Amino acid sequence: MQPDSAYMFPTSVKEVEALGWDYIDIILFSGDAFVDHPSFGTAVIARWLQKWGYRVAVVPQPNWRDDLRDFRKLGRPRLYFGLNAGAMDSMVNHYTASKRLRHDDAYTPDGKAGARPDYAVTVYTQILKKLFPDVPVVIGGIEASLRRLTHYDYWKDCLMPSVLVSSGADYLCYGMGERPMLELTKGIEKGWPRHRMQQIPQIAFFVKGGLPGRTHAPESVATLGRVRGRGPLQSGSPDETWEGSRSDDSGACVRPGTLVLHSFEECCKDKRAFAENFHWIETHANMMHPDTILEPVADGYVQINPPYPPATTEEMDSFWDLPFTKLPHPRYKGKRIPAYDMIKFSVNTHRGCFGGCNFCTIAAHQGKFIQSRSEKSILKEVKELNNLPDFAGNISDVGAPTANMYWMSGKNPDLCDKCKRRSCLFPKRCPNLDCDHTRLMELYKKIDDTKGIRHSYIGSGIRYDLFLTEDGFVDGSSKPYLETLVLNHTSGRLKVAPEHTEDHVLQKMAKPSFRLFERLRKEFDAVNRKAGTHVGLVPYFISSHPGCTMKDMERLANHPALKGIWMDQVQDFTPTPMTTSSVMFYSGLDPRDMTPVFTERDPEKKQRQKSYFFKNSTKKSGKGLQGSKQKPNIAPRKKR
Repeated sequence: MQPDSAYMFPTSVKEVEALGWDYIDIILFSGDAFVDHPSFGTAVIARWLQKWGYRVAVVPQPNWRDDLRDFRKLGRPRLYFGLNAGAMDSMVNHYTASKRLRHDDAYTPDGKAGARPDYAVTVYTQILKKLFPDVPVVIGGIEASLRRLTHYDYWKDCLMPSVLVSSGADYLCYGMGERPMLELTKGIEKGWPRHRMQQIPQIAFFVKGGLPGRTHAPESVATLGRVRGRGPLQSGSPDETWEGSRSDDSGACVRPGTLVLHSFEECCKDKRAFAENFHWIETHANMMHPDTILEPVADGYVQINPPYPPATTEEMDSFWDLPFTKLPHPRYKGKRIPAYDMIKFSVNTHRGCFGGCNFCTIAAHQGKFIQSRSEKSILKEVKELNNLPDFAGNISDVGAPTANMYWMSGKNPDLCDKCKRRSCLFPKRCPNLDCDHTRLMELYKKIDDTKGIRHSYIGSGIRYDLFLTEDGFVDGSSKPYLETLVLNHTSGRLKVAPEHTEDHVLQKMAKPSFRLFERLRKEFDAVNRKAGTHVGLVPYFISSHPGCTMKDMERLANHPALKGIWMDQVQDFTPTPMTTSSVMFYSGLDPRDMTPVFTERDPEKKQRQKSYFFKNSTKKSGKGLQGSKQKPNIAPRKKR
């Protein structure tokens, strides 16, 4: 008999037997401790597949150093193994920007380090493939998603091929995986032939053999091209006719509208080729209707199928309206999981971000287009917080990657449908963007009016260029939003991210001019004066970003607009896979226009840039630098 839908997923043989199961459909392995909360991707996929009738078990943080008993204990699943490295790339989780080993891990019980390997996706996959060679392995999550094509690895200081190649996984599900994972599961269960499996949106896979209809890979940027409908493949090869989808000898399905990149091997020889590849990858990652992407590597190629369309509100509600217990697995009784403590009383309102910061991976993983939940779904979750142990009526965060993008979209959807801009805010705000905050303020009010709620805070970041210009407010909703944000939804200090003061550095970050932060401070101080409050303003900064010199950090630390501000939030830039900034760091080129970029690669000088900031800001502010933190610049920060 099927137990109550809110049962906790089994993690051991004993727990499987307690449920009365005689088989398991899917076994998920994760580098994180298992928390049944919608902010953790493993829980989301497990609950989503459970909703559709599949039996799912979870093996959190398996031991890869011993006799591999954790990988064997549940045996072979009926359908496949699924795995991820956790909510962060395992290398970002393990190492600081100076490549020093971290001493703690927020996603492990009691914060202990060392519970997952470096390059966890590759290690886990290789073990499972050795133990169960005939069982499909599907990889996903942040690490797999952002390493799906040739990428720069900061810790090895070299280019690495797609994680599909290094790991040997059968399929890679990138981005937010509810829809592709369900379709993959159905396909594996029904025994679909390979060519049909390889038509599923939002997956990637490796195919042995030459490119379909091609004899060689592209050799220069001039040869990079697309296959569209009936016409030539612009790659330097002979003209070929493409009519609808077609398959090569291996059975791989290639759709009309195919972008062929430089090969991994060519990128290793030529940094410019790598930068050119990324230009196209980033362009298509921010399009409503991107092409299929092929990247030659070794004796075959990696194929990236286009993603599903942005989720509708009804679909978003269905992803969150699942029977999450919102608690850590009972196996952790008496232990604290720091990452869970940060989000256990938070509520996610939407996904996606159209900010387009060059050092951020949100758009590459969640998409540029905002996908919002309904008020009904959000308020239902808010009400249910009262059932959680220790909830005292305070919501720590009502937000998302960028908290104040809820329900925002283009005024004319047809323009968005064709848009290729990487950012709706840089170099200037798109005139088609509707950034009215009225609906968000109404949501805040309804949350605060919910029985049992004392306070609701905004812990996620905000974009102040959505409600401010250098001359004033954007529209009639802007000033009321800032006032309600500061006075009703900020717990002590409002955190914002100007990231730098120098415009030429901000241009390489794809961030607005620092003059906009100066305007924010003026309006922020006015709100405090009028209300007689003392809410603080905390700006975040990045040192050693491509384009930033020691002189730029000196100007930042001594900027008069920062006088009297609590300045303890600065991070040394960490190049992470699949960001424009990491491409700049490795290649010395801006992939947007191929112009040279200064990059500080000397570890000692990178540290001096950061230390210079603290040294000068301490003298200027006269305040201690308590609790200085390095916040990893990989998405999502506190979200799934």
